Amino acid sequence: MIIVWRVTQQCNLTCPFCEWDRSLPRQRTWIAGERVLRLGRILADYQRQTGEPILLSWLGGEPLLWPPLNELAPRFRELGIAQSTTTNGTTLAAPKVQAHILANFSELTVSIDGLADFHDAMRGWPGGWQQIRDAVIKLATARPSRQALKLRANVVLMRDNLPTFPELCHELATWGFDEITFNALGGRDRPEFFPAHRLRPADTRQLSEILPGLRAQLAAQGVALCGGTGYLARIDASAREERLPIKDCAPGERFLFIDEAGRISPCNFTTDSYSVAIDDINSPADLAKLPAIFAARRQNAPAMVCDDCPSTQVFAKFAA
Repeated sequence: MIIVWRVTQQCNLTCPFCEWDRSLPRQRTWIAGERVLRLGRILADYQRQTGEPILLSWLGGEPLLWPPLNELAPRFRELGIAQSTTTNGTTLAAPKVQAHILANFSELTVSIDGLADFHDAMRGWPGGWQQIRDAVIKLATARPSRQALKLRANVVLMRDNLPTFPELCHELATWGFDEITFNALGGRDRPEFFPAHRLRPADTRQLSEILPGLRAQLAAQGVALCGGTGYLARIDASAREERLPIKDCAPGERFLFIDEAGRISPCNFTTDSYSVAIDDINSPADLAKLPAIFAARRQNAPAMVCDDCPSTQVFAKFAA
């Protein structure tokens, strides 16, 4: 089971496509570490009782800026729960952060939007691309093996950076990344940015044309370029403004999302509709009941978002 936990809304960059852009005037919240550890112990019991491996992925905002993580990551490691995180890379150059990642994480995803000039301008971080490059190369060199720490780059694709996507992928392959994933720019977080930068049908056609050859070239370098045919179909449907409803996503059976308020749901798009408070989870048996609870709530009062499902894990984003 994969559990993605957004623990903080705080971020230190100014990405114009992201709702956590630090320049936006909004209240920022995060979850207390003790609430997280309480559920962690239940997750560990669930994993032992069921034999089902759990991967807990910390998300933000910028999760490496969440103070409790320094103490909690070793605790979760001791509990036997595998961990990953997605980071903007601003802290990766620090020796303490590198040691923390190498000691506690089995996966690290780094957000990179393009080649140096584009990435730095989009993130509002002059010199950031080079800092990330140096830090990732150090991590790739220091890790005991690829199995010990998987390194992944994730790219937000928009019409601005699509032409240089192949060049970017080949560059990232030289840093030591094992996988490259991509998301299409979405419009929910920053609708004022979306129209001028979104992928159009012509862009998705271009993407589908370049992917097979690019995937083969990267595979020869030992790098997996992820994104299955269903994922490309999802991206193309969005570009065409065609709806893709999902009748049954098996909510909560293989994937869970938890937000900074402590609400657990089948995905981050259905939190307001289907969620259960983590404080109401008191045992592995309570965790095991979640899929039935989510399915019943979906049947009784389906969320509108399910009529055009945007959840990337449903459409095999990580398929090679």
